[in-house]
Amino acid sequence: MTRMRLLACLAACALLGACATTSPPGPARPLKIAAWNLEHLAEHDGSGCRARSEADYAAMRAAVARLDADVVAFAEVESARAAERVFPPSEYAIVMSTRPPSARDSFCRRDATSGPKINRQDVGFAIRHGVKFTRHADVDALGLGDPDLRWGVDISLDGARPLRLLAVHLKSGCSSGDDREACPILFQQVPVLERWVAARHAEGVDFAVLGDWNRRLAVAGDPVWRQLNDDGITLVDAAGGERSRCVERYPDFIDHIVFDPGAAARMIAGSFEQFDYGVPEAEHLSDHCPIAVRVQGLR
Repeated sequence: MTRMRLLACLAACALLGACATTSPPGPARPLKIAAWNLEHLAEHDGSGCRARSEADYAAMRAAVARLDADVVAFAEVESARAAERVFPPSEYAIVMSTRPPSARDSFCRRDATSGPKINRQDVGFAIRHGVKFTRHADVDALGLGDPDLRWGVDISLDGARPLRLLAVHLKSGCSSGDDREACPILFQQVPVLERWVAARHAEGVDFAVLGDWNRRLAVAGDPVWRQLNDDGITLVDAAGGERSRCVERYPDFIDHIVFDPGAAARMIAGSFEQFDYGVPEAEHLSDHCPIAVRVQGLR
């Protein structure tokens, strides 16, 4: 073939795409997964136990931009509209718990007879557009038949290597030990988590349970952590023994991102992050700070 004919052939191939070679796809971009209790996030300004102004919501949106997470498991959110005031709909899809409304009509302050009332508190996910996911049925068993207990929200991040995520907000008031008034309720929720974990393990899917566990799982000998690891599945807390820096008087995390071994193997080393609001503790945007970790992508 003459040089001119060769050049003409190559030009034609380029135009038609016939000479293109298929190269293997590059590595998937790591995903950043976070958990954040937004402390009584209300739909309307001035509402609920943490009344906020538009300036407060704007500051929370700025925090979301700084956090830059692909998936956020959130808690204490009144509604999807409330979530959208923090997670811009142009950037995130909102998946909310389907728990039906309760008849709860309580004041924010214990034993109060007047003042602001507690708004609905629910669990959900904010998922960045472009991250494909499947919604599963909520884990309503975590509610124990009590309309005031939160359900788990269950999704899969889709891809060749899917990742199943369960967002939780367990019963408060039993952060350690077993002798507090709330402990019997929390301890009834643990077998529900065990069954969900066992089902995912049997399916052979990588998974994480994340959110506000209301439990200091890293305390030596914690019975909740011990029970969850009793079935031959070694779970991994993404914090890896770090101490919480969010609230000075509470050095132990109660928010956790807990992986099964398969998902833990996908965790990017050294990527666990405690979000810093960058202001004094009294000015924090919530009484919880986001935590996050990066995992290998889904391709």
